[in-house]
Amino acid sequence: MKKFLMLGCAAMALTVGSAQADVVRVGIAAEPYPPFTAPDSAGNWVGWEVEIIDAVCAAAELECELTPTAWDGIIPALLSGRIDTIMASMSITEDRLQTIDFSDPYYNTPTVIVGQRDMEMDATPEGLAGMVIGVQVSTIHQTYAQTYFEEGSELRTYQTQDEANQDLASGRIDATQADSLALDDFLGTEAGACCEIKGTVEMDESILGSGVGAGVRKGDDELLAALNAGIAAILADGTYEEITARYFATSIYGQ
Repeated sequence: MKKFLMLGCAAMALTVGSAQADVVRVGIAAEPYPPFTAPDSAGNWVGWEVEIIDAVCAAAELECELTPTAWDGIIPALLSGRIDTIMASMSITEDRLQTIDFSDPYYNTPTVIVGQRDMEMDATPEGLAGMVIGVQVSTIHQTYAQTYFEEGSELRTYQTQDEANQDLASGRIDATQADSLALDDFLGTEAGACCEIKGTVEMDESILGSGVGAGVRKGDDELLAALNAGIAAILADGTYEEITARYFATSIYGQ
């Protein structure tokens, strides 16, 4: 009897494990990144990217579970199996493609410099010479700023873009670099009235990438195919633009 009980428990554990394996754990950044992802007053994650994740998973017939993960540890979390995919405004870059695979892009927007209204500057190394620039750590923006602006400017790093925005609003830094839509959201706030877009940085696809995609472990071809099918489906049936229209005035796909 004891042997049968043990076998029964083992079979039950196998069934539970299989069921859990069918849930796709979608890694999003634990740090708020409005209007893409942010917790509401009840602690539920909301935003454009959350709605896109839900739509892609529904179209691909995947059971997905949002898994907030610290941004600077999100690729290690994927590689270790703690999450199954990353959908956290992660740009597809040559460097990241050495480690993980990406789905087709699901948005692509310019990278801009936002600075103090009363300061003369532009989005070039010469125009930012002598300025203090804030960037979020472990992002393409940190890499870009270190490559193009560090020689003539002072760089300060932050765990979140929101922290950089706060220091910009308080005058502790002169400018910040980030995705245009994320900074548009900041500029629409009372704190953001301090500042304005100073220009779009010169494109370097090797750093800034070719758009934002869903990251998966190398060899996870079945999940990659499902995500690509889901992205294609919501683009084709109008769901993508319906969601986007609730957050942005223009399309953000393929700019």
